[in-house]
Amino acid sequence: MKNVKQVKGVRKPLVAGNWKMNGSIEISIDLIQGISSGQWDSVETLVCPPFTLLSSVRHSIGDSGVKLGAQDVDSHPSGAFTGQISASMLVEQGCEYVIVGHSERRALFGESEREVGLKAQAALSAGLTPIVCLGESQDEREAGTTFDVVRRQLAAVIDETQGNRLSSIVVAYEPVWAIGTGLTATPEQAQEVHALIRQQLRDLDETEGDATRIVYGGSMKPDNAPNLMAQPDIDGGLVGGASLDADSFRAICLAADQMN
Repeated sequence: MKNVKQVKGVRKPLVAGNWKMNGSIEISIDLIQGISSGQWDSVETLVCPPFTLLSSVRHSIGDSGVKLGAQDVDSHPSGAFTGQISASMLVEQGCEYVIVGHSERRALFGESEREVGLKAQAALSAGLTPIVCLGESQDEREAGTTFDVVRRQLAAVIDETQGNRLSSIVVAYEPVWAIGTGLTATPEQAQEVHALIRQQLRDLDETEGDATRIVYGGSMKPDNAPNLMAQPDIDGGLVGGASLDADSFRAICLAADQMN
């Protein structure tokens, strides 16, 4: 097996801000101005605002280098799906990334593992990079089934995206039990699951598995980001609440830059 730390150096860290159902045109302009004032040559930065803000955020980003992404996508290319957004529509808005399978989509809207895989495939087909979210609930962790849950969720995505390069996706590990609960996943707990995901990918294709970025999505903040991103298989973060504060988001980006 290759030296993991050496391999990590060839994966460019990604820090992605998931704004969820927050923001306004005015707020988004201020946030982008604050975020884009930082300089992190070795880190890719990304914001995922609500659909209604994509156009204004794209304009605010300009040539700053910050990438634009969306929070969800439909698995169909077009059709009678009222209220849904297709991958080609996101591309037209300037998106390069899209989040699929976020724990809130799975829990609140009943998205199945197969549907998440179909959304990932739709994104890839349109030229978008899907950020595929995986993770276990508190009950699943306490039952000792974390590995089984994560393996199954990733396998469903792999099944639907066969024929695409594994490194064309980003995987985000979200320990659902550590999001907004006051509980915290230690860097070692996070690394253990990231290493599991990495090995599952490497079992399919060693080179592609080593090249795939796996980011942490369990309430990353400025105070825990350095220790998390010091782990060999943590390649950045999918940041929720802290992405709505420019200073906090910049601090996380700086931590990623220093660890690369």
